Amino acid sequence: MTRCAFHILKAGACRHPAASTRVGASLKPAIYPALAGLILHPNEGAILFDTGYDPAFFAATLPFPERLYRWTTPVDLAKGEAAADQLPRFGLTPRDIRAVVVSHFHGDHVAGLHAFPQAALYCSRAGLAEVKRPGRIARVGRGVLAALAPDAMTARARFFEDLPRTALGPDLMPFESGADLFGDGSLIAVELPGHCPGHWGLVLRDETDQLVFLVADAAWSRAAVRDDAPPPPFTTGLLGHTETYRKTLADLHGLWTRNPELRLTPSHCPEAAAEASVHGD
Repeated sequence: MTRCAFHILKAGACRHPAASTRVGASLKPAIYPALAGLILHPNEGAILFDTGYDPAFFAATLPFPERLYRWTTPVDLAKGEAAADQLPRFGLTPRDIRAVVVSHFHGDHVAGLHAFPQAALYCSRAGLAEVKRPGRIARVGRGVLAALAPDAMTARARFFEDLPRTALGPDLMPFESGADLFGDGSLIAVELPGHCPGHWGLVLRDETDQLVFLVADAAWSRAAVRDDAPPPPFTTGLLGHTETYRKTLADLHGLWTRNPELRLTPSHCPEAAAEASVHGD
């Protein structure tokens, strides 16, 4: 497997009750970082896994009913925190991003897509279909903001479902196979169902040969994976399918139990956010 430099970027954060993300947790608001991944592939160049928040999120949630998203999930985005604004620290500009891998189309994962108009977009066909489903109120209820999908999205998309399949090997059991993005085994998209339609993660090895599994919203935190602690059914049923989500989380728990050295990275994990690159090194 080709090794890639990998950096976690924190691109904003949101606030909502901790009890909405873990059964038995407090009703007090908690802060959830929005994480993106910057991958520096030795042959393919700079690649993003999701984008986190971006000023475009605030524009997309100005009208009603989209404003409900902002009201129910208050967002904080400091100046310079958008993924596109952090790239100069790595000697990059938005034009240097060759591809964006989209785990799913919730607003906190795709708000920055507009900043990378030349990038190929790797995503699930089922996920993109969620953006195009009719009904603005229904879309907002599912966490989707259609205004954040770039023009000509379909023309730029390369769907996971159409890519060659490859075996993942024993280190990632019970996950057996994934979609090989570049045909070299360096970046493998893995379906992680339950959170919402078309939800996928990404597997790579970093420059130290550590196995990295970006699991997006298949778990809210590493602690949730370690404890096999799901959100309440209200949360998982609102956005996706509770039974399927819990099966995926249980599989991640089993994977971590067998391979605790795995760098398993949920998109809203405070522990993972503490590893975010600050100086581009």
